[in-house]
Amino acid sequence: MSVEKTRLVICWHMHQPNYVDSSTETYVLPWTYLHAIKDYVDMAAHLEATPDARVVVNFAPVLLEQLDDYAAKIKAWQETGQAIPDPMLNALACPTAHDCFAERELLLSDCLRANEERLVKRYPQFEKLYNYAKQFSHEHELIFYLSEQFICDLLVWYNLAWMAETEKRSNFVIKQLIEKEKNFTVEDRHKLLLVIGELIESVVPRYRRLAERGQVELAFSPYAHPIVPLLLDFESARQAAPEMPLPENKEYPGGKERAIWHFKKGVEVFEAHFGFKPTGCWPSEGGVSDQTLALCEQMGISWVASGGSVLRNSLKSLELEDGTCIHRAYQLEGQGINCFFRDDGLSDLIGFEYSKWHADDAVNNLIHHIENIATACPDKKNTVISIILDGE
Repeated sequence: MSVEKTRLVICWHMHQPNYVDSSTETYVLPWTYLHAIKDYVDMAAHLEATPDARVVVNFAPVLLEQLDDYAAKIKAWQETGQAIPDPMLNALACPTAHDCFAERELLLSDCLRANEERLVKRYPQFEKLYNYAKQFSHEHELIFYLSEQFICDLLVWYNLAWMAETEKRSNFVIKQLIEKEKNFTVEDRHKLLLVIGELIESVVPRYRRLAERGQVELAFSPYAHPIVPLLLDFESARQAAPEMPLPENKEYPGGKERAIWHFKKGVEVFEAHFGFKPTGCWPSEGGVSDQTLALCEQMGISWVASGGSVLRNSLKSLELEDGTCIHRAYQLEGQGINCFFRDDGLSDLIGFEYSKWHADDAVNNLIHHIENIATACPDKKNTVISIILDGE
């Protein structure tokens, strides 16, 4: 007698807001390119190396546009010497000394934005530079006394530390720079910058190929990450928090039109990058409401996903009288769109806890939880466990 398998869906949400200062057209934070060369590249590589793996990957449209912009700006620098509108990358490109106090101060501050345990302490030379940089960040008058070589080495190490693990193992340039350790030249910096550009440019094509061979289902979010239920009706906030104070106006002026625009623009950007229209959606912050789902269905979306707390607030209690397992697809009466709700416990274990565990223990613990859920859900045929996490 065959055992009914339990369906498990893992969805990675890739999202970074638009970090461009519209007044200067400069990136004020480097997170888009750093997560691209680290997390998005590694995720694609792991899937490519594991053909039997199946996942859902959700891309925010503003992230896709920023990836395009970064790739184009690095290529423009390569071809014409044009400045790159990201201080970190432009410092890698710049052949002259970083002798401006404000520039040095910014670079030191930026290079301290790293997880010490995971990214810094793995590399003794980087840790040494990092600790000096921390000291100088508290004694600003000393920044002038830092050598050009110190700034350059810190900058190179910061980007190397953020590099995808798969690239550290396989990319000749990255391996060579890590082995060199110090006294990086302008040529070294330029080689690193070219690798960064190539990796950023590779992200979308790699996920498109994974989708074409059936390993990945690609989904999207509304264009600029709006909280759609609030655009449609402020009162929807009280579905989750009944006592929440609300604006005097019942709705956001022109909110429905704006919501429709964000969906249409999101689909347009997605289709331009991947060559087809998405059928699935992670609404910004998992925000859903009756009106939001109706709008999604009008947009041709067949499924959405949201947080487990949304489901709990909707059902009022986890203890359902009929004993129905909450791990399944839901539909509102009269609508055909399927709603999947994140198992917050399992998702948070992967996102925040398992990285502190031994890998074997983490895997066994996750399997144990999944088996318990499968046992508790009587309707095996319709059971779906949804694990949804930030791709960063």
